[in-house]
Amino acid sequence: MKAHHLVTVFTLLLIFSPLSKADNERKLPIDEKSTTKHSTKVNGKKFNYTATTGTQPVWDSEGNPTASLFYTYYQRSDVKNKSSRPLLISFNGGPGSASVWMHVAYTGPRVLNVDDEGYPLQPYGVKTNDYSILDVADIVFVNPVNTGYSRVLPDKDGKIPSKDQQKSMFFGVNADVKYLADWVNTFVTRNELWRSPKYLIGESYGTTRVSGLALELQARQWMYLNGVILVSPTDIGIKRDGPVKAANRLPYFAATAWYHKALNSDLQQKDLSDILPEVEKFTIEQYIPALAKGGFISPEEKQAIAEKVSFYSGISVTEVLRSNLDISASYFWKELLRDREQTIGRLDSRYLGIDEKVTGSRPDYNAELTSWLHSFTPAINSYLREELNYKTDIKYNMFGSVHPWDRSNNNTGKNLRLAMAQNPYLNVMFQSGYYDGATNYFDAKYTMWQLDQSGKMQDRLSFKGYRSGHMMYLRHEDLKAANDDIRQFIKASLPNKKQAAKYESK
Repeated sequence: MKAHHLVTVFTLLLIFSPLSKADNERKLPIDEKSTTKHSTKVNGKKFNYTATTGTQPVWDSEGNPTASLFYTYYQRSDVKNKSSRPLLISFNGGPGSASVWMHVAYTGPRVLNVDDEGYPLQPYGVKTNDYSILDVADIVFVNPVNTGYSRVLPDKDGKIPSKDQQKSMFFGVNADVKYLADWVNTFVTRNELWRSPKYLIGESYGTTRVSGLALELQARQWMYLNGVILVSPTDIGIKRDGPVKAANRLPYFAATAWYHKALNSDLQQKDLSDILPEVEKFTIEQYIPALAKGGFISPEEKQAIAEKVSFYSGISVTEVLRSNLDISASYFWKELLRDREQTIGRLDSRYLGIDEKVTGSRPDYNAELTSWLHSFTPAINSYLREELNYKTDIKYNMFGSVHPWDRSNNNTGKNLRLAMAQNPYLNVMFQSGYYDGATNYFDAKYTMWQLDQSGKMQDRLSFKGYRSGHMMYLRHEDLKAANDDIRQFIKASLPNKKQAAKYESK
């Protein structure tokens, strides 16, 4: 890849990270940008693009900068009509996670150097992403406060706000949505993107973020979207408690047990696509009602349900009964392959770990996360400095200090539904990996079903599943499939010039 460096820098003041004494001595301009030129090939077609890395302030109501967010913005160079060019605004989750994951492993023009299943390879770094959606949309990757290079700013007296002040300003479901919506407004205005079709994509907690942003942008910034993409969705305020929470794990258990060849031979010989509908049907029609009966379920029904749960999960009937039919996810990760003296990953159950002791009720560590950090950390640090020419001594926070996070008054799911109702152009797509045990795929389906209980917006809601985990795009086959799904989602949700945003009378 060739890069010619074009730099413009606008510096208002310097920011100092509140995270440590060492970071306090590292200076970062709060309003700057650096642009480099590149070329790539997507689905066999070559084109040029620019990559702009920089920082842009967050402002308070009096116009004072309170934080600066680091971003990377990719623009295809040969676009003549900017007003028809879609913009994808990308957030990761945590909360407290940088944008690195989807940036250098999913939709961006450069992708991690990993094997076809997503495992680390040396030398570390990135390579061309043959499936990036940059061919159909420009992309900006945003790092919320304290993630990546983004930091809280000192006040006008040079003091860093207290933890309580920072919490009310940035670190909570609603505070997060509010300041990020204002930041997006500034970004769109500066880059003259008001006429462009706009999309939000969020992964994990990022799905809570973008669900809330859909209405916040619409109601407070008067910015209307064409689509929201929820990747491995977590809690968006739609409750999945009690029997539903417990039972919804079973289809994920079945998928994972199938992958590790831990099922009864009658099931194991079937394909996953044939097994999951059967397990989902049992979960909805029998498992949830059985769990709802609690301690008043009959011994005969309890035994029958335990045998079926065992059949689908690979966990023994004895262990299912000892758990009163409710197998926790952490116990499943430890128990499924206990006889092989291996544990399975939380975010991606294809990954295997080894514990100090075979006994215990949960794994010693997250096998998948250690593997991912192995690949991502050196890749993002070298890529930003060496290819995008963004130089700073500030530490790139893969995970930043944002806790305690205020999770109260989480109405993001309801807000997303309201945004859809108010905006007939707005479509929503869910993407989930079948082997994700942290935000399991059946919870995602359930959330989609409950998002609009009227059923009147079914045609604007869609679900896509993949044979991988939380970051389904790490598996090469799913990198292609998931990007193709986004590409088609964008194309399908771009109305033609004669299609007005209105509901037709019946």
